Amino acid sequence: MSLSQSVEDYLKAIYVLQTEGNGASTNNIAEALSVSSASVTNMLKKLSKLKLINHKSYRGAELTKAGEKIALEVIRHHRLLELYLKEVMGYSWDEVHDEAENLEHHISEQFEDKIAELLNHPTHDPHGDPIPTKDGVVPEMASLAITDAELNEPYLIGRVKDQDPELLRYLEKTGIIPGVKLKVIEKAPFNGPVKILLEGKETTIGNGVAKDVYLVEEVES
Repeated sequence: MSLSQSVEDYLKAIYVLQTEGNGASTNNIAEALSVSSASVTNMLKKLSKLKLINHKSYRGAELTKAGEKIALEVIRHHRLLELYLKEVMGYSWDEVHDEAENLEHHISEQFEDKIAELLNHPTHDPHGDPIPTKDGVVPEMASLAITDAELNEPYLIGRVKDQDPELLRYLEKTGIIPGVKLKVIEKAPFNGPVKILLEGKETTIGNGVAKDVYLVEEVES
């Protein structure tokens, strides 16, 4: 089945919304893709006819097996490209998202395989997002936000949201990047700032930033 870039973008957006627990409502999809609600409604009808989603009015969209397979393939292209751009071509991690968006629909399966081989078949992209395998298996994704972490427990930063270049530049400057050790030592009430211990150094970040950084438990060696 030959699909347009727009169709692939919608399937990818629906998958991401589903996995992040926000639900793929018309409004959420419209916000994710910066399009009107009317455009989303029209596209969801098309995707439903193609049997790529199940859609009921006022209940949002859910990918079918066929729709999920396509979404995972596009996401694999995107995240492999992000890592390739950073590790091989020297892009900074705040630049790779937009470049990968432009390229993800246009690479061949052979090119995808070559990138994966060159990068030694990676499991996660520069921001910690899991890279689906060719068979559609998705590695574990960090989902515990800093704001939900237990106090004084050891964690590793597993993933950060990658859409906002300004946020990524701030996080890198602060040292908040995947693989770094972190403890939450204080949470101010009423969505106030969060005090963290970052590789042994104390710092404070805003609640909005803390919600976009996800942790995994540190496994003692």
